[in-house]
Amino acid sequence: MAVTKRIVLRFPKRMVDRPIIYKLVKDYDLEFNILKASITPEQEGVMVLELKGNQAEYDKGIEFLLKGGVQIQSLGQDVIRNEDRCTHCGACVTVCPTKAFITDTKTRMITFDNTKCIACGLCIPACPPRAMEVHF
Repeated sequence: MAVTKRIVLRFPKRMVDRPIIYKLVKDYDLEFNILKASITPEQEGVMVLELKGNQAEYDKGIEFLLKGGVQIQSLGQDVIRNEDRCTHCGACVTVCPTKAFITDTKTRMITFDNTKCIACGLCIPACPPRAMEVHF
């Protein structure tokens, strides 16, 4: 069975210079799409990526990462909308490349679908009341 998941990887500085993504492709036959990355030699690295592959191989790849000291979390845990701050102005709708914000045509209320979000961060400066937050 095939699986596609968006995850956030946090690399300890001792692993930043290792070919981790190469191993996921070569040893576990996983496809990847890097959505965002910040990796600096001698420092912690953070990478947001989408992984695709067979469920069993995906699980083995995740196990490989965890054994190596990579912290893994779901992307959905990092993108948050503060409902108390949101004024439903729609500024986020116009800048979102994945259409993660949907406007209800009757009520004009904006809903956020974090499963479509790639954590690009474009909604952060676009949001006048600063209701969107991305935590890496």
